[in-house]
Amino acid sequence: MPEDPPVPVTTDPHQPEDGLAEAFWAVTRRLRHRTRQALAPWDVTPAQSRALGVLNRHGPLRLSAIAEHLRIAPRSATEVVDDLQARGLVRRQADPTDRRATLVTPTEEGTRAGAAMYAARRAAADDLFGDLPPADREQLARILRTLLA
Repeated sequence: MPEDPPVPVTTDPHQPEDGLAEAFWAVTRRLRHRTRQALAPWDVTPAQSRALGVLNRHGPLRLSAIAEHLRIAPRSATEVVDDLQARGLVRRQADPTDRRATLVTPTEEGTRAGAAMYAARRAAADDLFGDLPPADREQLARILRTLLA
């Protein structure tokens, strides 16, 4: 795997917030870099990969629900789905409960590709966080979930 981007971390003990924020952003950049590398064989963005994962887990969804799951604007979800549809990974169909609405469903290829992308993203994350003991990984996950609540 190519080198990770450099990590500029402030170590000034008089600015712990800056040090924490810098470390957080450095880890985020590193994870994004590794995720993009892991997804390179499919030539998709992390958002496209995550959208396929959401559809694989939850089944057919409206665009608004996809946007909620991905925590992105509905317009961005439309762009993500447009790209996935152009690649033959998802299809749009009328919602049987509301003909005015559209559901997005993964195709067979989308289901297979989404599962493979998920495994690649997971391996990239495991590689990044692999040096942490399991208890630290669990604590970090708990802290991050608290911040997202």
